[in-house]
Amino acid sequence: MAVKIEKKIKGYSVVTPEDKAKDAAAKAAAASAPAAPAELPTADVIQMHERIERPEILIGSTYKIKSPLFEHALYVTINDIVLNAGTEHESRRPFEIFINSKNMDHFQWIVALTRIMSAVFRKGGDVTFLVDEMKAVFDPRGGYFKAGGVYMPSLVAELGAIVEDHLKSIGMIHDPEMSDSQRELIAEKRRAYEERSKKNPDVGASITVVAPRNEDVNVTGEGASFPPSATMCHKCSAKAVVIMDGCATCLNCGYSKCG
Repeated sequence: MAVKIEKKIKGYSVVTPEDKAKDAAAKAAAASAPAAPAELPTADVIQMHERIERPEILIGSTYKIKSPLFEHALYVTINDIVLNAGTEHESRRPFEIFINSKNMDHFQWIVALTRIMSAVFRKGGDVTFLVDEMKAVFDPRGGYFKAGGVYMPSLVAELGAIVEDHLKSIGMIHDPEMSDSQRELIAEKRRAYEERSKKNPDVGASITVVAPRNEDVNVTGEGASFPPSATMCHKCSAKAVVIMDGCATCLNCGYSKCG
């Protein structure tokens, strides 16, 4: 069959049988080779904000933990960074945390915990989730009651409670305000229990702090001593539940099984 070439020939080459054999061998090798793995998709890391360098001076607070699990006290220092200083958007955010103690038994996990928490603080965003995560840690050997009769399921949980108190102090966590009726109810229950204790000394030790009807009641348990026979309240974790009129009643938060 004749083929008419209408363009000028700029060059030519003769395909020999050897060239055809080489091309066939190359195609066979390519077909037998394993296919290259497809490129996996990668996640885009989203930074919450620009990197903030540590200032020369930071403001902070130091909290003391006296736990029956340790012979020596723990001192927890949380330093804050001030963002947008001098403007209407000024705010304090936690930047780093340190824990110091004479007790070196748990030095490794304490250093690891503080470094991880400091990294989370520097990352920014909502760091309040640390409170719930730490307070949910339970010691298999059992917890303990700290001053004020509040039950702590573990030392890590008490560290979480300290972080929670600090975040409340700088405005990152807000406690729901107790209503006046609830405060009045707590004060009334405390007065009723003290009057009953005066009439019947065998009931239990009297409460050292009894608030008047219109005075704010300290609901955290700090500064108030409850009867030694009181049991733990499952709502506020304070050892302040007593039996009043045949019903278990909490003298710290007002919770009652009878409603």
